[in-house]
Amino acid sequence: MAEEEELFDLLIPPGVPRSAIRDIITKYDVDLVDRAEQLNFANMEGDTRYLLAFRGKKEVLEEAEKDLHALVLDFIGEE
Repeated sequence: MAEEEELFDLLIPPGVPRSAIRDIITKYDVDLVDRAEQLNFANMEGDTRYLLAFRGKKEVLEEAEKDLHALVLDFIGEE
């Protein structure tokens, strides 16, 4: 029986443009998943929300995170 490789999630912050999400999915070997997360700030203490995440190998997600950050900065016009 083959050993399964451990997968990790990279949460996508709310407001990330769909184009950036699409670019990451196209470029990297990741899956788009939704994941329940408890929120612990402001008036949302203990509320559970479903957030999007990329799921994949740790090394792949580390590279994808860098690209996602650059894509978002480009989208908002930051350098």
